[in-house]
Amino acid sequence: MIFLAEHPYAVLVGLLSALLICLEIGRTLGRRQLAAVGETHVGNSAVDGVIFALLGLLLAFTFTGAAARFDTRRDLIVTEANAIGTAYLRVDLAPAAAQPALRAAFKRYISSRVEVYQGVRSFDEFTVKLAKSNAIQKEVWRLAVEAGRRPDALPATNMLLLPALNDMIDITTTRAMAIQMHPPLVVYLLLFGLALCSAVLAGYGMAGSTRRDWVHAISFVVILSLALYLIVDFEFPRLGFITVNEFESMVIKLTGAQ
Repeated sequence: MIFLAEHPYAVLVGLLSALLICLEIGRTLGRRQLAAVGETHVGNSAVDGVIFALLGLLLAFTFTGAAARFDTRRDLIVTEANAIGTAYLRVDLAPAAAQPALRAAFKRYISSRVEVYQGVRSFDEFTVKLAKSNAIQKEVWRLAVEAGRRPDALPATNMLLLPALNDMIDITTTRAMAIQMHPPLVVYLLLFGLALCSAVLAGYGMAGSTRRDWVHAISFVVILSLALYLIVDFEFPRLGFITVNEFESMVIKLTGAQ
């Protein structure tokens, strides 16, 4: 599924082409059936209805689930931004001599968190950037612990700063796991298989006309292709046309830590 999101143009063209080919295959089979039996109509409306209804049901469920996961990922961006903002403000509790290094590490960490998700075109690239961000995260934690151990540190330094840092660190794992939460591959195989099967049946049902009905054929192919692609794009909002990059940058800036 990662491949589908990494190549959005190829996916759209592939879907359009595959559905159009299946539509033509169905029409060809229907024309042969008409020529063989001499009837004026081919197809079974009961069978067609069941398959199209199942396709519609599966489209609805997968689209709704993908949109819900998309909203969840945006909510996690806000949650992380709040956690970072809170932790950054609590740096004021650290001794004055320790604050410059801690704030500088914080700013590097925030920049690294933005880079982890922006411009990523593959899961391997995401993993590398996440590892770099985690290294800076450990540096922030080390500096905070050292600040709390200084003789001039207030008791509130460890009591308030470290829990805030802990929340900031925990949300990174939550977000990393959230982008990997998708329906099983078999669901997508069934969805795309039903779409192709429906295209064949639609073409088979159009065989009764001697002339190709391009308006209905193109409408069917384009609408179904867009619906299928949007589901994939919602599932991988960093790789396709749908992104949350601008939303993330805006929220991070609102933390006041940059």
